[in-house]
Amino acid sequence: MMMSFKTPLLVFTSFLLLLVFYFSPSNKQPFTINTGYFSSNNTSPLFLYQRPQSFSSDSTSLASSSTTNGDNESDLAITSATSSEHTHHREKLTSSEKIEDDLARARNAIQKASRTRNYTSDRAEDFIPRGPVYRNPYAFHQSYIEMERTFKIWTYKEGNLPMVHDGPHSYLYSIEGHFIDAMEDNTNPFAASNMEEAHTFFLPYSVSNMVDVLYERNAGYGPYIRVVADYVRVISEKYHYWNRSGGGDHFMVSCHDWAPLVTSSAPNKLYKNVTRVVCNANSSESFDPKVDVSLPEISLITRTLLIPTQSRKLGPDRPILGFFAGGAHGDIRKILIKQWKDKDSELQVNEYLPKGTDYGALMAKTKFCLCPSGSEVASPRVVEAIHANCVPVLISDHYVLPFSDILDWSQFSIQVPVNKIPEMKTILLAVPDEKYRKLQKGVEQVRRHFTLNRPAKRFDVTHMILHSIWLRRLNFNLPA
Repeated sequence: MMMSFKTPLLVFTSFLLLLVFYFSPSNKQPFTINTGYFSSNNTSPLFLYQRPQSFSSDSTSLASSSTTNGDNESDLAITSATSSEHTHHREKLTSSEKIEDDLARARNAIQKASRTRNYTSDRAEDFIPRGPVYRNPYAFHQSYIEMERTFKIWTYKEGNLPMVHDGPHSYLYSIEGHFIDAMEDNTNPFAASNMEEAHTFFLPYSVSNMVDVLYERNAGYGPYIRVVADYVRVISEKYHYWNRSGGGDHFMVSCHDWAPLVTSSAPNKLYKNVTRVVCNANSSESFDPKVDVSLPEISLITRTLLIPTQSRKLGPDRPILGFFAGGAHGDIRKILIKQWKDKDSELQVNEYLPKGTDYGALMAKTKFCLCPSGSEVASPRVVEAIHANCVPVLISDHYVLPFSDILDWSQFSIQVPVNKIPEMKTILLAVPDEKYRKLQKGVEQVRRHFTLNRPAKRFDVTHMILHSIWLRRLNFNLPA
């Protein structure tokens, strides 16, 4: 009799606990695709798990394309149809409606993955994002899977070399040229076979090459502004895609410092709706994180895919507390160099290293690599630090960090306000060993996302850039 009494009691208690867990707020983390939220100092975006908001008054986001049931969970109406019903439904759609149907199904799958804390894939996954470095690993993984299943990009063929269809492949702006090449490669799995099936359109011009070709002292930005405006004129007169969306399903990519200014200065707010993928992601200027994408700045060694800190022996021995070497470009670096240059053997701040000194080897022996902004907000030292397994110390104002809609930078980097530069050594020494080990583990986890491969590989930097574009396309709807 005692056993018969305990059994239903245990079953009832277990069931009650499951109900409590399921309806607990900690288990409800709906995925937000809108990424335009910032902390008070505007140095890093806050990824909020809430319903997405519209990018603008004339665009429809995930929030407005879904219905709400009594449990306050959004479900897209299209998912209620059976497979055969859905196929019959799609046959009646125009090409534009099919594109929006694709995106609606992707949104629904992402929301479901976030609610159920699981993902659905039709293949054996070779990488599954886990851990605190990801703001929502379930939603991110499902979003990535949906991108691979769905996303198609048309790269415009118009324009001539060297300003279009080419870009730098070495040194500071190298990611610009490599991305253009990757998009135009015959093996690009995201390339649309025709314009009608494209979810987004790539403007393959290079601001870096424009500057090389057109630069004249005291000429100002006028020549480059005319080129980017003229490119839009050509494609908008030849095709209807730009005009139907006001450029909202178009994107451009540039690592040159002048790219945001050149595009934002185009006449008639031409690039207002375009997703601008740029290294100079300064939220205090024209960069809009709700629409634009922060591009990692990667300085490559000539004729290689390597940065100075790759292919280094990375051991546990890191005798240098903090390290920086670079020119005094910009106010932040000037403050850092004035305060710390050649003043401390543990916190090594150099303006220029002696000839023959191995920069990459020094970073590989350092616990914390200082990454101050230069003339503009971005710095290649962030990616160099990650590949040296060195915890990045971010010193910047208004810098929107790359992939911060997916990655939680607080889990693998430290942010030091500019006014705390005099306290730098005290701040770094105060980091407990356990926290440092967690930060370094986070650096190891995210390294794949900042690695350039040709051809591109799953979850590498090229695909992460595409995923950032994909997220913003999910939050834009073509006019009905």
